[in-house]
Amino acid sequence: MKEKHTVIDLFCGCGGLSSGFNKADYDITLGIDYWKDAISTFNHNHDKPVGIVADLFKETPKTISEKTGVLKADVIIGGPPCQGFSIAGKRVIDDERNQLYKSFVSFVEFYKPKVFLMENVPNIISMGGGIVKDTIIEDFEQLGYNVVYKILLASDYGVPQNRRRAFFVGTKNNTDFIFPKPTFEKHIVSQEAISDLPEQSLVDGTKYPMKPKSDYQKFVRNDSKGIHNHEITNHKEQTVEIIAMVPDGGNYKSLPKELHKTRKVNIAWTRLNSQKPSFTIDTGHRHHFHYKFNRVPTVRESARIQSFPDNFIFQCSKTSQYKQVGNAVPPVLAKVLAESIKNYL
Repeated sequence: MKEKHTVIDLFCGCGGLSSGFNKADYDITLGIDYWKDAISTFNHNHDKPVGIVADLFKETPKTISEKTGVLKADVIIGGPPCQGFSIAGKRVIDDERNQLYKSFVSFVEFYKPKVFLMENVPNIISMGGGIVKDTIIEDFEQLGYNVVYKILLASDYGVPQNRRRAFFVGTKNNTDFIFPKPTFEKHIVSQEAISDLPEQSLVDGTKYPMKPKSDYQKFVRNDSKGIHNHEITNHKEQTVEIIAMVPDGGNYKSLPKELHKTRKVNIAWTRLNSQKPSFTIDTGHRHHFHYKFNRVPTVRESARIQSFPDNFIFQCSKTSQYKQVGNAVPPVLAKVLAESIKNYL
């Protein structure tokens, strides 16, 4: 049997990237995150508990390697938080908050993987007039990598969500990585993603109340024996009344003038559009509502929109689960990238 390519996932969160690489038949040997809840979910959904809680502000690749016994990696993946990058200026990389980005660089230097994949917010490309992007490329080129970058739209790859993310890929063998072309001309819409999930809460493990209504639902059920993480939020009566006034795909502009300012954000009172991919699922927002039901989507509905399979089960509190889902890279997009990376290994 051919040996699988090994992967270390840094800042792994609950494991969206890892889930995609797993599906593409890689061996995830280590996942690292500072947040205990995310690691609980990461380990719950892996055959072996390879996720560890560690602070990469303090831990070096050498100490991690000694502690875990993970001595090599074919691929390093991850999305380091880059708060400090928003400070424009030539010495941006010296901002101490970018220590986590530097930690990613030091893992690549230590393990010398054949390929690395780094994910981030789209505006990292334009920050500081492009200084940030250029510095990132330079840092990895100094380690001997050919680096390319691209902003990808998740809905182009079979994710029912218009989520844009920047990806940097570095390869060792003097050939530039070629990003995969879109795999879906016709985008999957919100209704196709979640119309088989009921209005009310379900006890974890409840059997599906109906047959799948779309190919995407068939795909995402993924041999799951039932539904998990489908606990609804009970809103105040006044909130429900306001949501009820907003049509499918509408927002605060559909409301009477005097209600426009009831929430201070311009995305307030937005309903999913049943006939379009969802807008970006973020970490537990309370302003986006189901296209039909007068409530926010459940964790499972949000996970569907992120392309997590139904048998990927989120752990810890409901608030924590929302955050885990919102922070993740969509597994379906991760798998497409993982398959393209195989050509370079």
